[in-house]
Amino acid sequence: MNTDDQLDLFNELDDFKPTDDFLNGNKHHGRFTARDRRRLRAGTREFVASQDDSRQSFKFSYKAARFEEWWLLDSLGDFFEHKWISDVFSRVKGGKEASVYLCRAGVAIDAPLVAAKVYRPRSLRNLKNDAEYRVGRIDLDEDGHIIKDDRASRAVQKRTDYGETLRHQSWISYEYQTLETLHKAGADTPTPYATGKNAILMGYVGDLGAPAPELSAVTLQRGEVAPLFDRVMQNIDLMLAHERIHGDLSAYNILYWDGGISLIDFPQVVVPGKNPAAWTIFLRDVTRVCQYFESQGLRTDPRRIAGQLWTAHGYKVGKDVHPRDLDPDNAEDRSLWEHQQEDG
Repeated sequence: MNTDDQLDLFNELDDFKPTDDFLNGNKHHGRFTARDRRRLRAGTREFVASQDDSRQSFKFSYKAARFEEWWLLDSLGDFFEHKWISDVFSRVKGGKEASVYLCRAGVAIDAPLVAAKVYRPRSLRNLKNDAEYRVGRIDLDEDGHIIKDDRASRAVQKRTDYGETLRHQSWISYEYQTLETLHKAGADTPTPYATGKNAILMGYVGDLGAPAPELSAVTLQRGEVAPLFDRVMQNIDLMLAHERIHGDLSAYNILYWDGGISLIDFPQVVVPGKNPAAWTIFLRDVTRVCQYFESQGLRTDPRRIAGQLWTAHGYKVGKDVHPRDLDPDNAEDRSLWEHQQEDG
C-alpha cells in the first residue's frame, strides 16, 4: 500500500457507515457483516474497537478524517495530558510508516512549536527490510528498557500478534533513544521531548508558515556546499562514535533551515559492531549523501571517505554493497550500484 492509499484509507473509513455507527454509539446500527469486516480489515477493526472517549477535552485545530482523529487522540493524548502539547495545527509530512504533525507546545515545553511523529497503526506499516536492521539489536520495551521476559522474547521471535506489537514498540524506542543520545552529544538533530506508545515528540524545524524542506529539494549556494557537506560528515562520524549507523541516510532525511541541517528518521539505526551487514549499510549511507553534494558541484570520493571514517573507529572494511541491500526503484540506489560497478 503506497502513501496515498494509506491516507485514503482514513477517508474511506470516515465515510464507512458501520464505522460511523460504531464510533458514535448508534443504538440502531446493525451488526457488522462478513463483508463489512473484510472492508474494515482486521488491524483497523481492532484499533477502532480499542478507542474510548477519555480525552474528549483534547480538541485540535487540524481537520482530520474521523478515523485519523481517533488515531491522533490515542497517540497524542498523553502528550496533551502532560501539557507537552496544547493543539495540533496540521500534518506537515505523510509517510508509509509515520506522519509528522505540527503542534503548539504546551506549558511544559519552552518552545512555541513542536513536531509529533506519529507511527501508523501496526497493521498499516510497511517496514521494508526490517530484519536487515534488527540484526545485533536488543529488543526494547515502550520505556526503552531491554525486554528480558522469556515469554515476550519468544513472542518476538515467533512473530505472534503480541510479538509484532513488541517489535513495533522497539522500533519506536530505538528512534527515541538515538535522538536522545545524539542530541546530547551535540549532533544536528531535533530536540527529543517525549515518547509514547505510538509517537515521538520533538523539536520542530521550520516556522508556522512551512516546515523545513528536505535537503534533496534545496539548491545550495556555492559557498554553502562544502561547509554543509563537512557538517553532515561530522554527524556521521559522531553517530559512529556512539555506535550508531543511520541506516537510511540521504538528502531526503536531512532537513535544511536557515543555512543549517537537521538529521531525522532514526528507527532503523544499525549497531556497527554487531551487524554483519554494517559496513555495506554504512557505505550506502555515505554514498547517498555524497551523490547529493556531487549534484551541487562538489567532487567527492565516497568509498575513501567511508573507509576513513569506518577504520578510524576500529572497524574493518567489508565487501561492496550487495544488490539485496539496494532498492531497484530508488534512483539513488541504482546510481550507487552503477558507481560500484565502474569502480570495480
